[in-house]
Amino acid sequence: MARRIVCQQESLSSSSRPVTVAIYARVSTLIHGQDPARELEEYAQRRGWQVFDCYVDKGYSGKKDSRPALNKMMQDAHQRKFDVVVVWKFDRFARSVSHLIRALETFNTLGIQFVSLSEQVDTSTPTGKMVFTVLGAVAELERNLIVERVRAGLRHARSKGKKLGRPRVAADAAKIAALREQGLSWAAIGDRLGIGEGTAYRAAQSSAKKVAGAVSLTCCEHAAD
Repeated sequence: MARRIVCQQESLSSSSRPVTVAIYARVSTLIHGQDPARELEEYAQRRGWQVFDCYVDKGYSGKKDSRPALNKMMQDAHQRKFDVVVVWKFDRFARSVSHLIRALETFNTLGIQFVSLSEQVDTSTPTGKMVFTVLGAVAELERNLIVERVRAGLRHARSKGKKLGRPRVAADAAKIAALREQGLSWAAIGDRLGIGEGTAYRAAQSSAKKVAGAVSLTCCEHAAD
């Protein structure tokens, strides 16, 4: 995953057309007169970039990875309406390291660069690529630790004799067979008996296998005689 983030991309400066930039800012508390995108716009102007749009979420917590302006920016990114995304700080953009890495993977796939002004990270530079290599490794480690904790919890639950998974639903195979003979569909049988369509089908199949096994055993006993 980290390798995908840092794959070599064409330098922005080598493009003959103007570089377009999307500015994203988030203000968790509404403050009169505050303009979080102003310094980002000035930064883009100093680099000679054209601002495509400013996406600002006001009054939204950073704990949410779904925000109106952020969602709109990601939609525009998929349409490749800009070349660069500029943010003030990592935590003003992403909810977590995992969220950040997922967004970077998306930008990398779309050929969009990412700049965080406060951290002075620019994925179009070798240093920026290195930083995100480290972030990618951290995110992968985080996922592995979560998986291991889940597995450890399951092992502990099993050692205590706890049954895992959804509880089994009792199904009357005889009733299912009778309703099936009446021409009812599996969905109708499930509705009639208050069970799932799949449960009804599996119960019928299991019953049929048991009957077939019993018949086979009887035939073998008669052949032996």
